[in-house]
Amino acid sequence: MTIARNLRDRKLQRALMQFFKPENDFLVRDALAQAGRADLIGGCAGLIPAHPPKEAIDAKRRQANEAFKGDHYHTVANPAKGEKPGERGAEPPKPTGYRPGRKSQQRRQTKKYGGPKT
Repeated sequence: MTIARNLRDRKLQRALMQFFKPENDFLVRDALAQAGRADLIGGCAGLIPAHPPKEAIDAKRRQANEAFKGDHYHTVANPAKGEKPGERGAEPPKPTGYRPGRKSQQRRQTKKYGGPKT
């Protein structure tokens, strides 16, 4: 008997125990294929139907949308309406990380060392 130690294996085991839930359909397919039991997909004696139910497809679509929420924007701007070419709503990325000339960096140095930098 093997013990599932990593998260992926645990998710697959949980999906196999809850094979009747539509949102687990794709995980159950993966687990059965890995176990070499593709014969349990579809047919009369199958554990899950041959084609995923509509609820499973909707659940997978929701998961994909949640994973990329705010990451990118799929609509392209319309130049005919006066919008600039490119993706609508896309802004240049804000600078992050170490910036030696920023005001807050100078303030921190001033407070830390007790006097203004000359």
